[in-house]
Amino acid sequence: MKPWPYPRIIAHRGGGTLAPENTLAGLRKAKEMGYAGVEFDVMLAADATPILMHDETLERTTNGRGAIAETAYRDMEKLDAGSWHSAPHMGEPVPSFERAGRLCIELGIWADIEIKPAKGYEAETGRAAALLARELWRGAPMQPLLCSFQPASLAAAKEAAPELPRGALTKRIPPDWEHWMQVLGCVSLHCDYRLLQPREARAVRDAGYWLLSYTVNDPHIVRVLFDWGVDAIITDRLDLIGPDFA
Repeated sequence: MKPWPYPRIIAHRGGGTLAPENTLAGLRKAKEMGYAGVEFDVMLAADATPILMHDETLERTTNGRGAIAETAYRDMEKLDAGSWHSAPHMGEPVPSFERAGRLCIELGIWADIEIKPAKGYEAETGRAAALLARELWRGAPMQPLLCSFQPASLAAAKEAAPELPRGALTKRIPPDWEHWMQVLGCVSLHCDYRLLQPREARAVRDAGYWLLSYTVNDPHIVRVLFDWGVDAIITDRLDLIGPDFA
Protein backbone atom coordinates (compact mmCIF):
# COMPACT_ATOMS: atom_id res chain seq x y z
CA MET A 1 0.00 0.00 0.00
CA LYS A 2 1.45 3.35 -1.01
CA PRO A 3 1.62 6.02 1.70
CA TRP A 4 -1.20 8.61 1.67
CA PRO A 5 0.15 11.27 -0.75
CA TYR A 6 -2.16 14.14 0.24
CA PRO A 7 -2.51 16.41 3.30
CA ARG A 8 -3.59 14.56 6.47
CA ILE A 9 -5.67 17.45 7.83
CA ILE A 10 -8.29 18.73 5.37
CA ALA A 11 -10.37 21.87 5.81
CA HIS A 12 -14.11 21.10 5.60
CA ARG A 13 -16.11 23.00 2.95
CA GLY A 14 -13.22 25.39 2.48
CA GLY A 15 -12.58 27.37 5.62
CA GLY A 16 -14.48 25.28 8.16
CA THR A 17 -16.21 27.47 10.76
CA LEU A 18 -13.95 30.44 10.00
CA ALA A 19 -15.55 31.42 6.68
CA PRO A 20 -18.80 30.88 4.78
CA GLU A 21 -18.84 27.32 3.46
CA ASN A 22 -18.16 26.47 -0.18
CA THR A 23 -16.90 29.94 -1.09
CA LEU A 24 -13.70 31.41 -2.47
CA ALA A 25 -13.34 33.23 0.85
CA GLY A 26 -13.28 29.83 2.55
CA LEU A 27 -10.54 28.55 0.28
CA ARG A 28 -8.49 31.68 0.94
CA LYS A 29 -9.01 31.30 4.69
CA ALA A 30 -7.73 27.72 4.58
CA LYS A 31 -4.61 28.90 2.75
CA GLU A 32 -4.18 31.78 5.21
CA MET A 33 -4.31 29.28 8.10
CA GLY A 34 -1.61 27.18 6.46
CA TYR A 35 -3.81 24.34 5.24
CA ALA A 36 -2.59 22.42 2.22
CA GLY A 37 -5.87 20.59 1.55
CA VAL A 38 -9.54 21.56 1.33
CA GLU A 39 -12.83 19.73 0.86
CA PHE A 40 -15.83 21.24 -0.91
CA ASP A 41 -19.11 20.20 -2.55
CA VAL A 42 -20.00 20.38 -6.25
CA MET A 43 -23.61 20.47 -7.50
CA LEU A 44 -25.17 21.44 -10.83
CA ALA A 45 -27.20 24.61 -11.34
CA ALA A 46 -30.22 24.53 -13.68
CA ASP A 47 -28.04 25.42 -16.68
CA ALA A 48 -25.69 22.50 -15.83
CA THR A 49 -22.97 24.81 -14.50
CA PRO A 50 -21.05 23.01 -11.72
CA ILE A 51 -21.09 25.20 -8.61
CA LEU A 52 -19.99 24.94 -4.99
CA MET A 53 -23.05 24.11 -2.87
CA HIS A 54 -23.96 21.59 -0.20
CA ASP A 55 -27.74 21.89 0.10
CA GLU A 56 -30.24 21.25 -2.69
CA THR A 57 -31.88 24.59 -1.86
CA LEU A 58 -30.58 28.15 -1.56
CA GLU A 59 -32.10 29.23 1.74
CA ARG A 60 -29.53 28.15 4.35
CA THR A 61 -26.38 29.64 2.84
CA THR A 62 -27.63 32.44 0.58
CA ASN A 63 -30.27 35.18 0.55
CA GLY A 64 -32.02 33.40 -2.31
CA ARG A 65 -34.89 30.95 -2.37
CA GLY A 66 -35.65 27.81 -4.34
CA ALA A 67 -33.98 24.67 -5.61
CA ILE A 68 -30.42 24.68 -6.93
CA ALA A 69 -31.45 22.41 -9.82
CA GLU A 70 -34.09 24.97 -10.85
CA THR A 71 -31.90 28.09 -10.60
CA ALA A 72 -29.55 29.16 -13.40
CA TYR A 73 -26.06 30.13 -12.36
CA ARG A 74 -26.45 33.61 -13.84
CA ASP A 75 -29.17 34.21 -11.24
CA MET A 76 -27.21 32.54 -8.46
CA GLU A 77 -24.20 34.77 -9.11
CA LYS A 78 -26.21 37.76 -7.86
CA LEU A 79 -26.91 36.20 -4.47
CA ASP A 80 -25.16 36.85 -1.16
CA ALA A 81 -23.57 33.64 0.13
CA GLY A 82 -21.64 35.22 2.98
CA SER A 83 -23.92 37.31 5.21
CA TRP A 84 -25.36 34.25 6.97
CA HIS A 85 -21.88 33.59 8.32
CA SER A 86 -20.73 37.06 9.35
CA ALA A 87 -20.90 40.72 8.36
CA PRO A 88 -17.34 40.85 6.95
CA HIS A 89 -18.37 38.28 4.34
CA MET A 90 -21.44 40.17 3.12
CA GLY A 91 -21.74 39.93 -0.64
CA GLU A 92 -19.57 36.82 -1.01
CA PRO A 93 -20.79 35.13 -4.22
CA VAL A 94 -21.72 31.54 -4.96
CA PRO A 95 -18.63 30.33 -6.86
CA SER A 96 -18.55 28.17 -9.92
CA PHE A 97 -16.48 25.00 -9.65
CA GLU A 98 -14.27 26.42 -12.39
CA ARG A 99 -13.41 29.52 -10.34
CA ALA A 100 -12.86 27.46 -7.21
CA GLY A 101 -10.63 24.97 -9.00
CA ARG A 102 -8.53 27.70 -10.55
CA LEU A 103 -8.14 29.34 -7.15
CA CYS A 104 -7.01 26.06 -5.57
CA ILE A 105 -4.35 25.71 -8.26
CA GLU A 106 -3.31 29.35 -7.86
CA LEU A 107 -3.03 28.97 -4.07
CA GLY A 108 -1.32 25.61 -4.29
CA ILE A 109 -3.89 23.73 -2.20
CA TRP A 110 -5.07 20.19 -2.87
CA ALA A 111 -8.80 19.52 -3.36
CA ASP A 112 -11.01 16.74 -2.03
CA ILE A 113 -14.07 17.29 -4.22
CA GLU A 114 -17.37 15.86 -3.04
CA ILE A 115 -19.76 15.28 -5.93
CA LYS A 116 -23.02 16.34 -4.26
CA PRO A 117 -25.82 15.86 -6.80
CA ALA A 118 -29.36 17.10 -6.44
CA LYS A 119 -31.73 14.14 -6.47
CA GLY A 120 -32.13 12.78 -9.98
CA TYR A 121 -28.88 14.32 -11.26
CA GLU A 122 -26.43 11.77 -9.87
CA ALA A 123 -24.81 10.61 -13.11
CA GLU A 124 -24.96 14.02 -14.80
CA THR A 125 -23.24 15.71 -11.85
CA GLY A 126 -20.55 13.03 -11.58
CA ARG A 127 -19.78 13.31 -15.28
CA ALA A 128 -19.68 17.12 -15.30
CA ALA A 129 -17.52 17.36 -12.19
CA ALA A 130 -15.03 14.80 -13.49
CA LEU A 131 -14.70 16.34 -16.95
CA LEU A 132 -14.15 19.84 -15.57
CA ALA A 133 -11.71 18.59 -12.92
CA ARG A 134 -9.73 16.87 -15.65
CA GLU A 135 -9.45 20.14 -17.59
CA LEU A 136 -8.72 22.35 -14.58
CA TRP A 137 -5.98 20.15 -13.13
CA ARG A 138 -4.48 19.03 -16.44
CA GLY A 139 -0.73 18.87 -15.91
CA ALA A 140 -0.99 19.81 -12.22
CA PRO A 141 1.52 18.08 -9.93
CA MET A 142 -1.21 16.81 -7.59
CA GLN A 143 -4.56 15.69 -8.97
CA PRO A 144 -7.78 16.20 -6.97
CA LEU A 145 -9.72 13.36 -5.36
CA LEU A 146 -13.34 12.94 -6.50
CA CYS A 147 -15.63 11.44 -3.86
CA SER A 148 -19.36 10.91 -3.38
CA PHE A 149 -22.03 9.13 -1.38
CA GLN A 150 -23.72 8.29 -4.69
CA PRO A 151 -22.50 5.20 -6.57
CA ALA A 152 -24.07 6.52 -9.78
CA SER A 153 -22.01 9.72 -9.49
CA LEU A 154 -18.79 7.79 -8.96
CA ALA A 155 -19.58 5.44 -11.83
CA ALA A 156 -20.16 8.40 -14.15
CA ALA A 157 -16.95 10.07 -12.96
CA LYS A 158 -15.05 6.84 -13.57
CA GLU A 159 -16.38 6.63 -17.12
CA ALA A 160 -15.75 10.31 -17.89
CA ALA A 161 -12.26 10.67 -16.40
CA PRO A 162 -10.98 7.25 -15.32
CA GLU A 163 -7.50 8.60 -14.57
CA LEU A 164 -8.71 10.80 -11.71
CA PRO A 165 -8.67 9.11 -8.27
CA ARG A 166 -12.03 8.45 -6.61
CA GLY A 167 -13.19 7.95 -3.04
CA ALA A 168 -16.38 6.31 -1.74
CA LEU A 169 -18.25 8.24 0.94
CA THR A 170 -20.38 6.45 3.53
CA LYS A 171 -21.62 7.07 7.04
CA ARG A 172 -21.10 3.57 8.42
CA ILE A 173 -18.86 1.16 6.55
CA PRO A 174 -21.22 -1.46 5.03
CA PRO A 175 -20.50 -5.21 4.97
CA ASP A 176 -20.07 -5.16 1.18
CA TRP A 177 -17.79 -2.12 1.12
CA GLU A 178 -14.95 -3.91 -0.66
CA HIS A 179 -17.22 -4.98 -3.52
CA TRP A 180 -18.24 -1.37 -4.15
CA MET A 181 -14.68 -0.13 -3.94
CA GLN A 182 -13.73 -2.57 -6.68
CA VAL A 183 -16.76 -1.88 -8.88
CA LEU A 184 -16.31 1.90 -8.70
CA GLY A 185 -12.53 1.79 -8.91
CA CYS A 186 -12.05 3.77 -5.70
CA VAL A 187 -8.74 4.32 -3.95
CA SER A 188 -10.13 5.62 -0.65
CA LEU A 189 -13.04 5.08 1.73
CA HIS A 190 -14.42 8.06 3.68
CA CYS A 191 -16.62 7.47 6.73
CA ASP A 192 -18.18 9.17 9.76
CA TYR A 193 -15.60 8.84 12.53
CA ARG A 194 -18.36 8.33 15.12
CA LEU A 195 -19.35 5.07 13.44
CA LEU A 196 -15.86 3.72 12.78
CA GLN A 197 -14.40 0.78 14.72
CA PRO A 198 -10.66 -0.04 14.98
CA ARG A 199 -11.13 -3.45 13.34
CA GLU A 200 -12.84 -1.77 10.36
CA ALA A 201 -9.99 0.70 10.02
CA ARG A 202 -7.52 -2.19 9.98
CA ALA A 203 -9.56 -4.09 7.41
CA VAL A 204 -9.69 -1.14 5.00
CA ARG A 205 -5.96 -0.49 5.29
CA ASP A 206 -5.10 -4.21 5.07
CA ALA A 207 -7.12 -4.42 1.86
CA GLY A 208 -4.92 -1.74 0.32
CA TYR A 209 -7.24 1.27 0.48
CA TRP A 210 -6.78 4.66 2.08
CA LEU A 211 -9.16 5.65 4.88
CA LEU A 212 -10.52 9.14 5.68
CA SER A 213 -12.83 10.23 8.50
CA TYR A 214 -15.16 13.23 8.76
CA THR A 215 -15.95 15.64 10.44
CA VAL A 216 -13.44 15.53 13.29
CA ASN A 217 -13.27 18.61 15.51
CA ASP A 218 -11.55 17.26 18.65
CA PRO A 219 -7.72 17.05 18.66
CA HIS A 220 -7.78 14.03 20.99
CA ILE A 221 -10.01 12.10 18.59
CA VAL A 222 -7.71 12.97 15.70
CA ARG A 223 -4.83 11.29 17.56
CA VAL A 224 -6.95 8.20 18.25
CA LEU A 225 -7.98 7.90 14.61
CA PHE A 226 -4.40 8.27 13.40
CA ASP A 227 -3.39 5.54 15.86
CA TRP A 228 -6.05 3.31 14.28
CA GLY A 229 -4.48 3.84 10.86
CA VAL A 230 -6.80 6.52 9.44
CA ASP A 231 -4.88 8.35 6.72
CA ALA A 232 -6.57 11.76 6.89
CA ILE A 233 -9.36 13.63 8.63
CA ILE A 234 -11.66 16.46 7.58
CA THR A 235 -12.30 19.19 10.14
CA ASP A 236 -14.38 22.33 10.69
CA ARG A 237 -12.11 23.56 13.47
CA LEU A 238 -9.19 25.12 11.70
CA ASP A 239 -8.63 27.11 14.88
CA LEU A 240 -8.16 23.95 17.03
CA ILE A 241 -6.54 21.44 14.69
CA GLY A 242 -3.60 22.87 12.79
CA PRO A 243 -2.62 21.84 9.27
CA ASP A 244 0.47 20.02 10.58
CA PHE A 245 -1.28 18.32 13.49
CA ALA A 246 0.13 14.88 14.29
